[in-house]
Amino acid sequence: MAAEQDVEVEDELAKAQKRLRELKTKISTQSKKNFMRERDVRFLDARIGLLIQNRMALDEQHEVASRLEDHDEDDEDHYIDDRRMQQYGNLFYLLQSEPRHIAILCRLVSLAEIDTLLQTVMFTLYGNQYESREEHLLLTMFQNVLAAQFETTTEFSSLLRANTPVSRMMTTYTRRGPGQSYLKLVLSDKINNLLEHKDLNLQINPLKVYEELVQKLEREQGCLPAGFPRSVTAEIAAANLTVQSMIRPRLKKLMDIANSFLTTIIDSLDQVPYGIRWICKQIRSLTKRKYPDATEHAISSLIGGFFFLRFINPAIVTPQAYMLVDGIPGTHSRTTLTLLAKMLQNLANKPSYAKEIYMIPTNPFVELNKHRTIKFLNELCEVVDFYEQLEMDQYMALSKKDIVISITPNEIYNTMSLLQQHINVLAPKDTDHLRVLLSEVGTAPPQVSRKENKAVELPLFSRWEMPIQDLTMSLMSENNITQNDILYMEAKSIFVQIIRSLPYLARPPLRLHQIAETAGTSKDAQLVHKGIKVKEMLRELEEANVIDRRDHHRLLVEEINNELVHLGDLKVKVTEELDSLESVYKTILDHNNYLKSQLESYKAYLQNVRMQSGSNKKSNYNNQMIGIGVEVVIDATAKSGNKLHNNNKSGTNHQQGPFKFTHQQLEKDGIIAETEVPENRRNHIFLTISSPIPGTFIIALHYKGRDKPVLEIDLKLDDLLEKQQDNIQILDLEYIKLSVSKTLQLLTKTFMTRNRTGFFS
Repeated sequence: MAAEQDVEVEDELAKAQKRLRELKTKISTQSKKNFMRERDVRFLDARIGLLIQNRMALDEQHEVASRLEDHDEDDEDHYIDDRRMQQYGNLFYLLQSEPRHIAILCRLVSLAEIDTLLQTVMFTLYGNQYESREEHLLLTMFQNVLAAQFETTTEFSSLLRANTPVSRMMTTYTRRGPGQSYLKLVLSDKINNLLEHKDLNLQINPLKVYEELVQKLEREQGCLPAGFPRSVTAEIAAANLTVQSMIRPRLKKLMDIANSFLTTIIDSLDQVPYGIRWICKQIRSLTKRKYPDATEHAISSLIGGFFFLRFINPAIVTPQAYMLVDGIPGTHSRTTLTLLAKMLQNLANKPSYAKEIYMIPTNPFVELNKHRTIKFLNELCEVVDFYEQLEMDQYMALSKKDIVISITPNEIYNTMSLLQQHINVLAPKDTDHLRVLLSEVGTAPPQVSRKENKAVELPLFSRWEMPIQDLTMSLMSENNITQNDILYMEAKSIFVQIIRSLPYLARPPLRLHQIAETAGTSKDAQLVHKGIKVKEMLRELEEANVIDRRDHHRLLVEEINNELVHLGDLKVKVTEELDSLESVYKTILDHNNYLKSQLESYKAYLQNVRMQSGSNKKSNYNNQMIGIGVEVVIDATAKSGNKLHNNNKSGTNHQQGPFKFTHQQLEKDGIIAETEVPENRRNHIFLTISSPIPGTFIIALHYKGRDKPVLEIDLKLDDLLEKQQDNIQILDLEYIKLSVSKTLQLLTKTFMTRNRTGFFS
């Protein structure tokens, strides 16, 4: 709306909006950084897995190492000359303003290529996630992609289900700032409340419950009763009366919690981001057109497939990945969250229960909530289209707004390469603008090194400039808007700006000619300009019979008053949104720090592997890699004698630590995930961690006043990373259980940052 764009007014609302714009820009920028780091972590997850199994060649280790290189402020930039910058600016303006090209390209690329392209599309080309124009263009691209998906899918049952570039696009879209804000607002408290009840066991799978029963009997009686087998089939477990009695109260509690989650989600309808609701609307619209015989339930299942399967459920199952919780859910909590997600998904789909018979008892929840869920999914679709939502002054800004994107050279070159691969589909004619621009820029240059790949500010502008009159005419024809409509909207916008600058003019009744005259004769040059301009606009609107001076311009006055009332409400909303987004920004920063520490853990592991693999080589020791826990000093004697010494006089590796950590601090930081230490004794417990050799750590549990540790374990960095690879989130130390990922962070922070030489300097 006009008020959101006005940078000339300096009232409290304008200042709050300016802070909000700055914060949204920060969130957009940080979201892109997180997306890039998440891609690196995914890449390294697979590679480190091979490294753990000793199946990676040395040259692959170097490739992994290149992923871990940090940017340095002093690194040389990759230089792009002015002529190239202008050509790239023309090309990316065309791609941004005509989304159909990217829409087609996203359908043509392979799954292996889609992530890199999505980074450029979601976080660079349309990277300002809160700017309506870019959101409008991005959603237009989605409309194209979805329409093509419906055209090419032959079976209704497979629509939007498979893991395709299109489904990856939809998931990535939900990870942008507005989607993350919504998930935190709606789900964070619910999930955290659930996690507080660590001992709440809601397992309802009879086989798993039977296993619990076996363990309980062995613990209490020392052995199993006669005729009580250790292993049984699912059918026998389900028929066991004791198992049934254990499941019955769990099932009731589980359905109560699921009802609570569903109610919270349904009540949040107005908070669901516009873009996500608009995508739901397109899915419904396309389904009705393509499959006119589809039932209401079938249509709802497609909408729910996007909203629940790709947006809500991943955040419920892995809340730590979505920054909704501080710690890692315990075993029981993870089970409960997984069951809740399955129940919500069964609401959207017609459940068959063929593969998970034990979920059949949850069907009453599905039946009871089916109608209100279908109603909610349909209400999600009830949003206006772009031209109804956007104000005219935003359209008019298209002709004069400077458009700049922050983009890396590799993003430019990768996009060019993909475009050139598929140019015959994207732009078959020689005169197509895309083909003309691509032929001018020539072959895509090769990817530059990570250190050279620094973002540049790329101004976007059209090679084929559209005059303002043509822009206005195209808007008029596209949206059935007349020249007088545009004049009317702009006049209303200017009157609102004047009254915000001179609040005393808001006293009723509004006299528009008097307001224009007051502004036109003020001492402020900008107000004078606005006053003269809007006075002329009033005259033109009166002559066109759009407004009538005899009724004191009643229609226009009413709309101005409504806008002023809305601005009063808006100030409260902006303040609330500022508070909410400050929290989101902090969470995104925390997640970025987590990803950085994850990469540092990989760096530490890779360094140790490379050091060990090269330890038998008599090559250049000046470039020898240094592992965690090793500080190296190379003196003149070492150089001449070609020997490597550390700073311990005995010539052995210098042990780091031990470092001391209290039980309370580790529990507070989430490193201790679960503890069996009685609360009244926890202040007497502390841990020490030392590193005698690279990649090996000694963790000891101490009780104050005792000389010897209560417990001592030898922990390898390989083992921790392997647990993470296998998705084992807890490290059991008998009396306490440590979070694997948080322990990795602690080791990285404690030992790596203390080593100031070699790889870690």
